[in-house]
Amino acid sequence: MCRCLKVSPSGYYAWESRSPSLREAENARLLERIRDIHDDSGGIIGAPRMHEDLQSEGASISLNRVARLMAAHGIQGWPRKKGRGRKRQTVRPVGIKNHLERDFTALEPDTKWVTDITEIATQEGKLYLCVVLDLYSKLVIGWSMHHRQGAACVILHSDRGCQFTSGDYQKLLKQHGLVSSMSAVGHCGDNAACEGFFWHAKA
Repeated sequence: MCRCLKVSPSGYYAWESRSPSLREAENARLLERIRDIHDDSGGIIGAPRMHEDLQSEGASISLNRVARLMAAHGIQGWPRKKGRGRKRQTVRPVGIKNHLERDFTALEPDTKWVTDITEIATQEGKLYLCVVLDLYSKLVIGWSMHHRQGAACVILHSDRGCQFTSGDYQKLLKQHGLVSSMSAVGHCGDNAACEGFFWHAKA
């Protein structure tokens, strides 16, 4: 092959063993996140919505780059009316709304929390990680319920995963005086603060 292409064997093996460039590594990381967002949307969002959601998570990326990555790997959106790739949507409990509306700023601690669950592949199989983040300090509150300072109302925002729409979860929040807030259907950017944390944690 090297003789046919007029390439030296040493040059070929140097190319083969070369580490991916920073651009290639970043594209691979972006592609993984694009696939996750596309799956979460039920396979319906295209490049413009994908670009919006990635920017909401803090990614510095152009629309053209998003479109190129999606096209190169056969990822495309479908109009919702066609019903292609749609997954079952959970119903937001009565009385629960989106209190944050993508406003992920907090002026004091223990006023706005966000939560989500992500899948992590390990040698022992798939594990599921759920975190709660304080938007003021960006610290991981974790799974424990600890005493909160002051009497401020705490909003705990999530997507519409079945774990968060369940009666047990809603009952737990009420027991601890937390106000439930949930994303709109198919809008990953509504919980970009937590999605972005997972994205950087997996990098």
